[in-house]
Amino acid sequence: MRIWVDADSCPARVREIICKASRRRGVAAVFVANRRIRLPGGHQLLSVLVPAEEQSADTYLIAHAEAGDLAVTRDIPLAAELVKRGVLVLNDRGDVYSADNVRERLSIRDHMYELRASGIATPETGGFGKREIFAFANAFDRALTRLLKG
Repeated sequence: MRIWVDADSCPARVREIICKASRRRGVAAVFVANRRIRLPGGHQLLSVLVPAEEQSADTYLIAHAEAGDLAVTRDIPLAAELVKRGVLVLNDRGDVYSADNVRERLSIRDHMYELRASGIATPETGGFGKREIFAFANAFDRALTRLLKG
């Protein structure tokens, strides 16, 4: 079991939570990005630098994540593909993507994209503060515990 992180857009505070949990639980965490990501020392923490091409981190994650792994991403199309492969997926706000909800979220995302493309303003998701960090930490701990118990 591994923790996979779509690290290009992952907030630093979320990365810290993942790193601490990885070391505490003895689970490898792999941070995939098209730029260098600062990580604390530790043999459980790995950084993969992919080419700075569109979708290169997504392609790497899809090729390497396996059923029973845990992934963190805010990229809904990537989440949908990983869920299909049996990966448990969370976003950086602690929302769990599942086979039951990922299609709906993808549909909403596509609809919002169409609205923005046509010039219609769409609601913002809001800031990323203590409440979101707390929600992520709790959801991440629950997901990791669930996967480790098998």
